[in-house]
Amino acid sequence: MLDLKGKSLLITGGTGSLGKALTEHILTKYPDIRRLVIYSRDEQKQFQMAQEYPSDRYPQIRYFIGDVRDKERLERAFQGVDYVIHAAAMKHVHIAEYNPDECIKTNIGGAENVVYACFKTKVERVVALSTDKACAPINLYGATKLTSDKLFIAANNIKGDNPIRFSVVRYGNVMGSNGSVIPFFINKKKEGALPITDPNMTRFNISLQGGVDMVMHALEHAWGGELFVPKIPSYKIMDVAEAIGPNCEKPVVGIRPGEKVHEEMITTSDSFYTYDLGKYYTILPATHSWSLEKFINAFSAKKVALGFSYNSGENDDWETVEGLRELIKTHVDPNFSV
Repeated sequence: MLDLKGKSLLITGGTGSLGKALTEHILTKYPDIRRLVIYSRDEQKQFQMAQEYPSDRYPQIRYFIGDVRDKERLERAFQGVDYVIHAAAMKHVHIAEYNPDECIKTNIGGAENVVYACFKTKVERVVALSTDKACAPINLYGATKLTSDKLFIAANNIKGDNPIRFSVVRYGNVMGSNGSVIPFFINKKKEGALPITDPNMTRFNISLQGGVDMVMHALEHAWGGELFVPKIPSYKIMDVAEAIGPNCEKPVVGIRPGEKVHEEMITTSDSFYTYDLGKYYTILPATHSWSLEKFINAFSAKKVALGFSYNSGENDDWETVEGLRELIKTHVDPNFSV
């Protein structure tokens, strides 16, 4: 059981959807945490978040303005921090395609800065957030996140006798997160039309709480170098449109730059290093400092078959239209109705 009593934890990109969900979870479940630092570059979002979590009610929380591009600022912020959750990123595919240098500076340069700031301080564990788009990427965002994943995993090889552990969590679309399809469709419903990029499109689906649980699992259980992947359902974009606006028009507008019809989280090439942990899969690093045999015994890990892959279009678990409506009420908008 993870014990955060007396510990200090920092979340980069802490004002984002997952950062706020992590904040609520940590303050509720671990009220005796010593310090929770929200690190981000958007002062307006920090101001708004401070209205929800004011310091007089939550004396553990700190708001720290800073950019992951700024290594010195990270080093200052990481002083006295035990755990880091790296959630800061440029994440919109089409914006990254149009502004590639900005995406590279944040997602790759920022990852490098986080790694080296951790080495310069006394951080004990780091969990970096990834995305299904980092698996066999076809867009710049996915390519930068794959590079980020590799940087965090490889950091375990250069730590020397430093006991720090770096791990990565990779998951699909977070239901209701900023900029995602469900709130976009709910807003578009008012206009009577839901634009469909490709009627065959599928995506993995995970709730914010599912993402939080996975991060906390990695924070507690990672040995260093693992890339965790959740077992989650897929949805068809047409089912999402039907769940939200059954009476809306659904014009096909075409795939945006850098989009896939289906997303992957584990490729056949990854299968050689992939193990089934029950609730999660994990892709293990090719080189590691711990015993594979002990890892397998500790987690009852089972090697997947060679050639195994995990693809949103070939999933065994699917969301239904009615199920999606219930999930939207639970996780996105309690007042939602068709």
